[in-house]
Amino acid sequence: QDDDLQDLDFALTFVPNIQFAPVYVAQENGYFTDAGFNITVDYIEENVIVDLIATGDLQLGVVSGEQVLLARGGGRPVVYVYEWFQQYPVGIVIPNTTDAVTISDLQGMTVGVPGPFGATYSGLTALLTANGLDERDIQLESIGFVAPDIVCAGRVQASAIYVNNEPLQIQQRADAGECGDITSVTVIPVASEVDLVSNGLVTSEATIAENPDLISGVIQAFHQGLVFTINNPAEAYLLSEAYVEGLPVSDDLREALEDEANAQRDFLLSNPTREDIIESRITLFTRLSEQFTPQELIQFHVMLTTIDLWEAEILGMTDAESWQATYELLNQMEMLLTDVDINNAYTNDFVPAMSADTP
Repeated sequence: QDDDLQDLDFALTFVPNIQFAPVYVAQENGYFTDAGFNITVDYIEENVIVDLIATGDLQLGVVSGEQVLLARGGGRPVVYVYEWFQQYPVGIVIPNTTDAVTISDLQGMTVGVPGPFGATYSGLTALLTANGLDERDIQLESIGFVAPDIVCAGRVQASAIYVNNEPLQIQQRADAGECGDITSVTVIPVASEVDLVSNGLVTSEATIAENPDLISGVIQAFHQGLVFTINNPAEAYLLSEAYVEGLPVSDDLREALEDEANAQRDFLLSNPTREDIIESRITLFTRLSEQFTPQELIQFHVMLTTIDLWEAEILGMTDAESWQATYELLNQMEMLLTDVDINNAYTNDFVPAMSADTP
């Protein structure tokens, strides 16, 4: 380790997962090191990340927008500085064994949620509120982060999930006949009903005032990792292998991904448009699907589905309208302790002025 590097903790929610590929890419490709940091990635619950940032025990972490407003409503001066997920990644999954296809149909039914905290809980509440319901209209059950197991076992009639991950797993099990009587699922994303501010990089007012260069440096490195992952998912997947235990990479898949990564590098030299790059991901998955089983490709599929949630003309940019929508929802839910000036809750000052179609 270089003595000149600054040690820095970077907090992610959940557990090591391919959805965090941009962070792993930034580590593997030396982007954080180039920016002067020796990064240690921590995996902590979202509400704990907010507390640690507010107290100054953590400089940066990934937090969803509504948690930022709730924190500021509680007097904790955290600030959102880079919008990673452009679409809120939470939704409701309803298996076809449940006699429901809409949120309104779920009245009186058992709905799973990891727990009464974080983005899944806020997302579920947002969907209920948008459809004239509240928590009392359903039977809420805390199930931890194992929705596919619980849904396939028939223990809940629907569940709050991350739309880029669990529905794919449930459908794959159903296709294999390993999900009870379930053969298909309906997914209702929060983003289809309300544009909430999703997961992004969050820091504190104190860190912005005292060490803006730290924020700029980390964001620039993360941004490079995000651009790289969007542009060359095959290579990003391989770079993430060291960080995600049990990531499916057989010898044949590794060879195929290496070939795809090399071909994509050449393709990127042709200065493709953002649309060209999106198309290249679709054809990539089609090619791989002809060679490998859904089980072998499940995590790669998750990564590609997640990239769709990150996509934007200007990566990292957050807008006032989505903050207003998030604020109004929280007010409607009576979750804010005090009025919050949303203009102080976020800034685009640290967003690299770089378009996503810059390879």
